[in-house]
Amino acid sequence: MIKRSAIVRILVNMGVLFGAFLVCAAERPNIVWITSEDNSTHYLRLYDEGGAAMPNVERLAESGLVFSHAYSNSPVCSTARSTIISGCYGPRLFSQHHRRSELVPMPDGLRMFPWYLRQAGYYTTNHYKEDYNLKSQGGVWDESSKKASYRNRSDGQPFFHVENFNTTHEGKLHFSSQNMTDVPTETDVDSVAIFPIHPNTPTFRYSNAYYRDLHIKLDREIGIFLEKLEEDGLMEETIIFYYGDHGGALPGSKGYAYERGLHVPMVVYVPEKWRHLLPTEVGTRVEGFVEFVDLGPTVLNLAGIKAPEKMDGEAFLGKEVSLEELNQRDRAFGYADRFDEKYDMVRTLRVGKFKYMRNYQPFNFDGLQNNYRYKSLAYQEWRDLYREGKLNTEQCQFFQPRSAEALFDIEADPFELHNLAEDPAYADDLFRLRSALREQLIDLPDLGFFPESYALNTFISNPEGFGQENRKRVRDLIAVADLSLLPFKKARKGIRKALASDDPWKRYWGLIVCSSFGEAALELSERAKAIAGEDSENLVRIRAAEFLGLAKQQDPREVIIDCIKKSDTLVEASLVLNTAAMLQDSNFGYDFGISRDMFPEEWLENEQSNVLQRLRYLNGEIVE
Repeated sequence: MIKRSAIVRILVNMGVLFGAFLVCAAERPNIVWITSEDNSTHYLRLYDEGGAAMPNVERLAESGLVFSHAYSNSPVCSTARSTIISGCYGPRLFSQHHRRSELVPMPDGLRMFPWYLRQAGYYTTNHYKEDYNLKSQGGVWDESSKKASYRNRSDGQPFFHVENFNTTHEGKLHFSSQNMTDVPTETDVDSVAIFPIHPNTPTFRYSNAYYRDLHIKLDREIGIFLEKLEEDGLMEETIIFYYGDHGGALPGSKGYAYERGLHVPMVVYVPEKWRHLLPTEVGTRVEGFVEFVDLGPTVLNLAGIKAPEKMDGEAFLGKEVSLEELNQRDRAFGYADRFDEKYDMVRTLRVGKFKYMRNYQPFNFDGLQNNYRYKSLAYQEWRDLYREGKLNTEQCQFFQPRSAEALFDIEADPFELHNLAEDPAYADDLFRLRSALREQLIDLPDLGFFPESYALNTFISNPEGFGQENRKRVRDLIAVADLSLLPFKKARKGIRKALASDDPWKRYWGLIVCSSFGEAALELSERAKAIAGEDSENLVRIRAAEFLGLAKQQDPREVIIDCIKKSDTLVEASLVLNTAAMLQDSNFGYDFGISRDMFPEEWLENEQSNVLQRLRYLNGEIVE
């Protein structure tokens, strides 16, 4: 007997193929994405008067639309690209961690969006970066490689092509001090605007100027690609998107869910032939908010293909999209979890001019060591100046614990320096955005409330299905985590209940809440000591030790070393080591003597292993 789910899949595929037949009967636009790595709006003259001149991108804008509020949902490449290719928010699929520990499957019945284009007769090519955290299921690209080209299509066949440029990638800022002497910049180092979060030093001025030079170089490369399209007679047949794949590369941007890590440039060029697919005249700046989760549905809509219902995104171009409706969109959702060996959990919701930020582990301060980030001279200098007491209040924030929640007026405070969460004048706005974000996390549901190692051991074969079956459990974990938003006296009862729960992840979140309160939660330290010594779950013990260390109630090192030795997987050990790094860098005097022989050798064989990265830092084997 054929299972009902199989029948549904057959009918869905028949519907896709029938729809493809109808689409094939009509002329369709070619669609090109020009993507650049590590760009926020702050560095383009098109958005900011202090940005780099990019005349080729500006030329596209003259014959198209500029999106004033385009947002990556995550501030780093693999998680951002996973959102784009799936049309789904990462925490719903458990694809929100960068670098992936294991590829996760797409939801049952959903394909990466170029698959639907191929079914409709499009030639799909990617040149050439993928970097998805998801299993592809096959059939996504006709070609995805350094040689992939739309030119290999059949005569008359429409195409979807991605041309990716890494010219502005963060790694290009990992230059030496000698570079600052030997390589002059085209951009005047004394004229660049320095972010208020950064110290105004020769290193930061040079880094800013050099990064703008990379944008100028990028634009020239984009111009060469556009010349090829012109030579092929395709500019009047092709809709062209340009966008940055997430925020900028200067310190405190990429990897952090601030505007400078999420707010990206986006321009869409549309030739005369296809302007009926626009909601307004070319040359217009669209003020409505669009997210990366919307990109796939938008391309499908332009191609005349209905987006699958399981996609979270919504088309912002094509038939049945009006400018009035588009400009009413005023929300953008963001998430930041593990980036390489650095753990955190942040969720953001931008609504109009306000940005709400929920720091679920506020003690994991932004400047916590990430080996790749700190290859940058600017990062190293920023931290050195902080440790030397040479920064002002705004410049210090990156290296200090955060508030559990924050509210920013982005129009008045674009660098998110002034938290309005405790200002009575904004109480209604705080409650409105806090409630809206909580509702969104419950609705997903957000699988980030389960530790990564538990996910890999338990539900990695079908995260989306697990989430739907455990919606109440996720809601309950969110309720525990949100106890940190109450005064401690009102949260005390709920925390005690969580610490006594049979569900280890309620105990886990109860202890994270204790760490968020710090010394205000001292009355729970005896219970935490008992958990640190005897809990059956290793990661619950580490959270107890973390709280006791932060609250200065017990030296956490013995428990942490024991938890390292008892870690079953590399991923579990990585989370334990994150706590060690955070405590070591928090000025409590906790130095850790962690040796290589505490770990299986295979965990250390890969140079990119998160355990190896943390071990090198904790033992002083890399430049701080």
